[in-house]
Amino acid sequence: MQLIDTIVAEHEALQAVRRDIHAHPELAFEETRTADLVAELLTGWNIPVHRGLAKTGVVGTVRCGSSSRTIGLRADMDALPMAEHNRFPHASRHAGRMHACGHDGHTTMLLGAAQQLARLRDAGGFDGSVHLIFQPAEEHGGGAREMLREGLFDQFPCEAVFGMHNMPGIPVGQFAISAGPVLASNNEFKVTIRGKGGHAAMPHLAIDPIPVAGAMMQAFQTIISRNKKPLETAVISVTMVHAGEVANVIPDQCVMQGSVRAYTAETLDLIERRMREVAEHQAAVFGASAVFEFKRNYPSTVNHAAESAFARSVAEGVFGAQNVVTQAPIMAAEDFSFMLEQVPGCYAFIGNGDGEHRLPGHGEGPCLVHNPSYDFNDALLPMGASFFVRLVERWFATPRG
Repeated sequence: MQLIDTIVAEHEALQAVRRDIHAHPELAFEETRTADLVAELLTGWNIPVHRGLAKTGVVGTVRCGSSSRTIGLRADMDALPMAEHNRFPHASRHAGRMHACGHDGHTTMLLGAAQQLARLRDAGGFDGSVHLIFQPAEEHGGGAREMLREGLFDQFPCEAVFGMHNMPGIPVGQFAISAGPVLASNNEFKVTIRGKGGHAAMPHLAIDPIPVAGAMMQAFQTIISRNKKPLETAVISVTMVHAGEVANVIPDQCVMQGSVRAYTAETLDLIERRMREVAEHQAAVFGASAVFEFKRNYPSTVNHAAESAFARSVAEGVFGAQNVVTQAPIMAAEDFSFMLEQVPGCYAFIGNGDGEHRLPGHGEGPCLVHNPSYDFNDALLPMGASFFVRLVERWFATPRG
C-alpha cells in the first residue's frame, strides 16, 4: 500500500474533522454547519469556493498550470433521519439524526485530498483544474440532480467525475471497482384500493379492499418471476400496507406502498406497465377499483468502461492489484447516477471492514450502512484521500484520446 506520506501525517486531524461531522449530523438540504466547515477548510488552503448550488452544496476548485483539462471529485454530506444507538464520544448529538451511511467519512476523505491537492498546486505538481464537489441530499431529495439543474457542469465543466462510497464487509485496504451497472435505480409505488366499507359480520354487503391488496401483493411477484427476463435483475418490495381503524369494520380503502429496484430502463418500463395492469385489473376482479402511482427517484448507477478501467488501474497502483476486486452489483441506489448520466466517470467502493474498528460504546448491531450501530472506519481516511489525489495526478498525466 503506497499512501501519500503528507496525507498520512494528517490522519489525526482528519479523524477529528470526521468525528466532528458525525457528532453534528444534518439532513438533506439542511447541511449548513457541514457546508460552513467544508468552506472554511477549503478557504484556509487557498482553494476558491462556490456556495449555494442545491442550497447547501459547496464546490472548491484547485487550479494549477495553464491546461484547460478538468476532473471532478464528489462526496456527499447529508445524514439519515434515524436514531443512533452508539454511545461513544462522537455519537450524534441530535436526536433522530445520524451519519449511518458514512457521508461524514466521504466528506472528510475529499477534504484530505483537497489539502494535498493544494500542496501540489503550490509546488506546480499538476496541470489542470480539479473541481471538488461536496453534495447535499444524497439520501433524500436527489441533491446531485438539483446541483445539475442549477448548472453544476455548466459552471464547473468536468471531463470525468469520480465518487467513492465505503462498503462494510469488504476488508480495509481493498477497493471494488467495476464497469457497467453497480447500483440499481430507486423507485416507489403507491396503490390506493377503493372498495366499499361495511360491518365485519356482514362482508357480503361490502367490498373488502384488504383481500384485494393480498392478492395484488402476490400477483406483483409474478412480474419478477414470469414477465421479466430471467437474467435481468429486479426487486419489487411491498413495505407498507395501511387499512382500517376499528376491528369490526371493513374499511373503504387500503393503501399499499413499496419500492422497485432494477438495473435497466427497459426492465423498469416493463415492471411499471405490468404493475399498473395488475393493480387495475386485480381490483376489478373483486369489484373494487385501484389508483396506481409510480415515482422514479434515482436512475441506475452505471460506471463508464474507460473511466472504470482508469480508476481500477490507479487503485491497483496504490493498494496492489490483489486488493482491487470486482464489485458485484447491488440493489441499493445512489444519486451519483445523475452525474454519470451527464459526464463519464466511475463510482468506486472502499472497504470499511467488518466493524471491529468501532470504539467501546457502540451499539450491539452490525456495522452495516443504514444501521443504528454503524460508524465509519477512520483508517480509511488517508486511503481514500490518497486514491483521489493519485486519480488527479494520473488523469492530468494521461493524454486524452
